[in-house]
Amino acid sequence: MDKFKSISCVAAPLMRANVDTDLIIPMQRYLLVDRKDMHEFAFETLRFLEDGSDNPEFVLNKPAYEGAQILISGNNFGCGSSRESAVWALNGLGLKCIIAPSFGNIFYNNCFQNGMLPIVLDQKIVEKLAEISENSGNNAPFSIDLEAQTVTAPNGEAYSFEIEPQRRHQLLEGLDDIGVTLTKVAEIKSFRKVDEKNRPWIYN
Repeated sequence: MDKFKSISCVAAPLMRANVDTDLIIPMQRYLLVDRKDMHEFAFETLRFLEDGSDNPEFVLNKPAYEGAQILISGNNFGCGSSRESAVWALNGLGLKCIIAPSFGNIFYNNCFQNGMLPIVLDQKIVEKLAEISENSGNNAPFSIDLEAQTVTAPNGEAYSFEIEPQRRHQLLEGLDDIGVTLTKVAEIKSFRKVDEKNRPWIYN
């Protein structure tokens, strides 16, 4: 998993409440498509017209938001089923950070296992950031600094966000839960060596 320290890029506003995981990646797609290809069907019903061509009205199809790594969205983003593939699909689109007033709990947890930073900010702040994104033009960049825990808009206004210290550490170091466990291999081996002497029947 890549380390996440800071990014500076255009932010795309998708101000919809209750964007669920089925909207992000439809069930029939995640059951049949390889992980590396999930992004091709991300937001499928919004991104494409009935004939399969790009929907020019969908925010990520607009030239102004080309290369966006930040998505600004509404309340309860990532609600619905627990599919981790929703995060895979967003990662495949190049997104690294989602800013919203709240998230579906399982989606929120899945983000940290896949190098995605979900930022929770007050509803009014999120709406203000979306408005700035819509009106800033010229692909004006937003900046996310995980070490400082700040979101800075193109106009220079900065907003602090909260994140659990352990999750912050894991993103900064590029570690999912398995990665954290692997950093403790020496301790695990040391414990097992002692435990094998004390409880040999466990290992037979």
